Amino acid sequence: MQTIADPDPQARPTVIDAIGIVGGGQLAWMLALAARDLGVALHVQTPGADDPATREAARVVLAPVDDVAATRELASCCQAISFENEWIPLEALRALEGPGLQFLPGLDSLEPLVSKAGQRRLLGDLHLPAPRWFPLAQVLQPAAPAPSEGGEAFLPISSLRPQPSPATPRLPEGFDFPMMAKANRGGYDGRGTVPLADLSALEGLLATVDPQDWILEELVRFEQELALVACRDQHGTVSCFPLVQTHQHCRVCDWVLFPAPVDHRVEVFARNVAASLLTALDYVGVLSIEFFYGPSGLQVNELAPRTHNSGHLTIEACRTSQFSQQVRIVAGLPMGATEAVVPGALMVNLLAPEGDDADQLDRRRALEALPDAHLHWYGKHGGGAGRKLGHLTLVLEGRNDAERELEKQRRLAEVRAIWPLPSQPT
Repeated sequence: MQTIADPDPQARPTVIDAIGIVGGGQLAWMLALAARDLGVALHVQTPGADDPATREAARVVLAPVDDVAATRELASCCQAISFENEWIPLEALRALEGPGLQFLPGLDSLEPLVSKAGQRRLLGDLHLPAPRWFPLAQVLQPAAPAPSEGGEAFLPISSLRPQPSPATPRLPEGFDFPMMAKANRGGYDGRGTVPLADLSALEGLLATVDPQDWILEELVRFEQELALVACRDQHGTVSCFPLVQTHQHCRVCDWVLFPAPVDHRVEVFARNVAASLLTALDYVGVLSIEFFYGPSGLQVNELAPRTHNSGHLTIEACRTSQFSQQVRIVAGLPMGATEAVVPGALMVNLLAPEGDDADQLDRRRALEALPDAHLHWYGKHGGGAGRKLGHLTLVLEGRNDAERELEKQRRLAEVRAIWPLPSQPT
């Protein structure tokens, strides 16, 4: 699927040979590998000298990702900068924008995406399906007065004066437990999400967080979690990678399966959602969308304005990887084709185990020896159980969903016999 939004399709963006990435983790590392293959120099800004991307970057600016002075230094050696994640100081970065430097995605496009509340408002404005939600602080507000017969609320004189918050928090009308609490910013890999079974759990959360920094969502009953990596270039062409199924372990991605075992109409709808978002935001770059799919149909769970764990298998499964696509877009190169080149693929995350891991090298070698297996090892140091240390992509040969499901179960069992999941990531 392609849509053209640029009024002058003959106008081509300037191709540049050096780009910057704010961030130096595994996503930036895989971006750097893709950039090298395309002949594009990739410079990174990252706080750690041994962060994964430092091994492949053309230049490293050692600084926290929110250090705007360091981003200015990064800009001195490139004309376009992108981001490894969305935790960036948007307003401070605006001072750097100008004729000699562009951010891709643009800062205006990113603004509604850097917080969960912003994402939910955007989805509501575009009438795209998503779980119902409200700001956590709303549970501390007094109940709204009942509407009069004419439909407008009658406000007694007493209600015009400041009212004390209720002693006991309460959900707005129409909501009930269980609920899901999410940090407005910074949550990932299970961090910043708290399921709330009852009022006691809500009171416990309120005792430990600032309500202004969290939202509450209805808990969605779903049958599958799906994901789509979409992209839009600098003159409006939209393209999507194949829809995939994802599976979580303790709210951390465990495995990803391509193709997603759903009706083709589900994928068409997901692509339409992606095109609506990219076009409405005038978004340039890669955007990843997580979905719930179940009795209520397809609903958007979260948006990630970057490359994504669910798209790692595109390195082996698609003609162009998500990382190569991001480099192409930022550098002003034509986008690559996104169709699959294999019948199917399974990506398995390799999470840090609990306790001592003295035989890690032997287990990595055993993974590499599996048939049709491709190991990507990030070279991270430190971290607790559950940290993503690498991923393994296995090419599948099944001809239909049923065959691929059996193959997935067999291949996943092979991987987990070598590299078990930690029981509870920290």
